[in-house]
Amino acid sequence: MRATARVLVYSDDANTREQVRLAAGRRPAADLPPVDYLECATLAAVLTELEQGGIDVCVLDGEAVPAGGMGVCRQIKDEIFRCPPVLLLIGRPQDAWLATWSRADATVTLPVDPVSFPDALATLLRARLSVNS
Repeated sequence: MRATARVLVYSDDANTREQVRLAAGRRPAADLPPVDYLECATLAAVLTELEQGGIDVCVLDGEAVPAGGMGVCRQIKDEIFRCPPVLLLIGRPQDAWLATWSRADATVTLPVDPVSFPDALATLLRARLSVNS
């Protein structure tokens, strides 16, 4: 097992980024390595970090402004070679069809739920870490 997993969290709202960290905790599941969170508040920061590599999962806030997570997701899926899986935070369950358009790998509704969020994150991390092993 790797020493740590790297999760990029994008939101213009520091409270949303904090919700993500607190909901998943240091280790979203016992069979996974501890998580190092990399917080980004701008699209430019997201693109810079993804170009450098080493990100295992992206968590994107669909409600972020001015660049919403759905558009960011679609962009990185088109532009980043071997883009990490994306967990998209959506405002309401009815927005799931937009998440499909953006090519998100999974969705969770806001506010971040401390039960469903770590489960979704753990599923994506397991898939990514098994591929990169």
